Amino acid sequence: MKLDDDIHNYYEHLVLQRLTELGLDKSKNADYLADLCCLALNQVPPRYIRYEVDMAFYLPQSERQQMKMNVDYAVDKAIRFLDQAEDRKRQEA
Repeated sequence: MKLDDDIHNYYEHLVLQRLTELGLDKSKNADYLADLCCLALNQVPPRYIRYEVDMAFYLPQSERQQMKMNVDYAVDKAIRFLDQAEDRKRQEA
């Protein structure tokens, strides 16, 4: 069994979904998106799953909503951090 193929963190899916909702996948480069994902994922607890259908079927709506709110907050905070760092670099140059 290869652990990395069979098991993954469900929050990864939610973070990527949020980036797409915000259009960041079209407006930001790969380095920015990778940094953003790391920063956001480090703010939320891991939720490991084996199959996406398990989350869709067994997760209560209230918990699903809380997870989405957690991701929205984490992504927004990560964007602010990266944008502030970008602004500081421009000011120093």
